[in-house]
Amino acid sequence: MFIQRWKLLRFLGKISAMVLVAPLIVACSKPVPVSIHGVNYTVEPFSYVLTDPNDPKNTGGGELIESYAAGGTMCCYELPRKWQPGMKVSVRLAHWEGKLADDSLRQIVSTHLLDVPRYENGKPGELWVLRLAGGSIDLISSDVQPNHRDWPGQVKGWPIPSVAYKRERWQIEFDQLISTLKIYERSASQLMSSPDDAAKEEWDTLSEYQRTSLAGFSGPQDSAFRKKMQRDNSEGIVRVKERLKQLEKRRP
Repeated sequence: MFIQRWKLLRFLGKISAMVLVAPLIVACSKPVPVSIHGVNYTVEPFSYVLTDPNDPKNTGGGELIESYAAGGTMCCYELPRKWQPGMKVSVRLAHWEGKLADDSLRQIVSTHLLDVPRYENGKPGELWVLRLAGGSIDLISSDVQPNHRDWPGQVKGWPIPSVAYKRERWQIEFDQLISTLKIYERSASQLMSSPDDAAKEEWDTLSEYQRTSLAGFSGPQDSAFRKKMQRDNSEGIVRVKERLKQLEKRRP
């Protein structure tokens, strides 16, 4: 009788231990959501989407990363609490290069099955999708940024634009400023040679796009409105010329 009671108590003790341990096992096995980042070390813009090959519902990403730039913080992709060899992430990548007949960029889509890097400090880190020079893709697990001394990636630091890219962007900004300067100068010239036509054209344009700026004026014949046009043109010409002068000093 004593032995049977002892066996029963021992059995109930095992059941109680299992009940207490079970929630801990579930908690330890629950995946961890981590943030996702994209970094572009190339001139071609790209976008990315991460998907778990074993769970299509576990996905994240989708933002566009511009040339030589980094994206924001995307949420979230789930990783197991404990790293194991052989864990994979599918990266669907789209990048744009060249130009088509309609002047749009040509889109190229590819899929990469990448290993999840070993966790730093034994816990899941944020995932970084890197498009490296030459177009190769790297996946980094880290809670620090590329310019941090503890960054585990082979490529250190943030992207640095090429000289050719800097010159291209510089030329775009320069051409835009020249175009703006011509608009101000043409408006100022027209206001002197044909004030009625210039005032009416400006009034009609502002009525359509910036109606609030016409508050307090009676119409295109209002002398105060014409003085404002003259002042805006003069100030605009001075401002753009100053920006052009500063831009010239920063020519790549």
